Amino acid sequence: MIIMGRVAGAQGILGWVKLKTYTEYVESLGDYPVWWLGDEKQPWREVSVEKFAVQSKGLIAKFPGCNDRTAAEKYTGLLVAVPRSSLPQQAEDEYYWSDLIGLDVVSVAGESLGKVDNLMDTGANQVLCVKGSSGEILIPFIASAIKQVSLAEKKIRVDWAADWAEKH
Repeated sequence: MIIMGRVAGAQGILGWVKLKTYTEYVESLGDYPVWWLGDEKQPWREVSVEKFAVQSKGLIAKFPGCNDRTAAEKYTGLLVAVPRSSLPQQAEDEYYWSDLIGLDVVSVAGESLGKVDNLMDTGANQVLCVKGSSGEILIPFIASAIKQVSLAEKKIRVDWAADWAEKH
């Protein structure tokens, strides 16, 4: 399974849920008609997507049998996943955003900068949002900054420093 997002809460009174996606393109989660919902507290279960829509604030979805706000609220906080086998194969130097979330970020000098909390697309390039003890650091996901991504080690090595903004 690969985590693609999480249910952020109920949307309206008709049983729709709001989703926070961990995908490069918000609408790409809608490409999968079946999702798996769960987390460390609740067992994973397969759920069909009855309807989905992209709105200015993100993606919303409707599940079968979820017909009011109370039912939708029960999904709040659950992670949304799809089987890895249903995803297209990536090139060697390409990564799914969800594979990068949670990885440790370390500078080439060995300084721990924190963990990848999220990614965002600026139009020019993607940016790692790294949360560490000194707050949030934004690191462009470009060759000059990203030196190595090791999914096996759960680590990203970067040519970056925690105080980069102060020095430049």
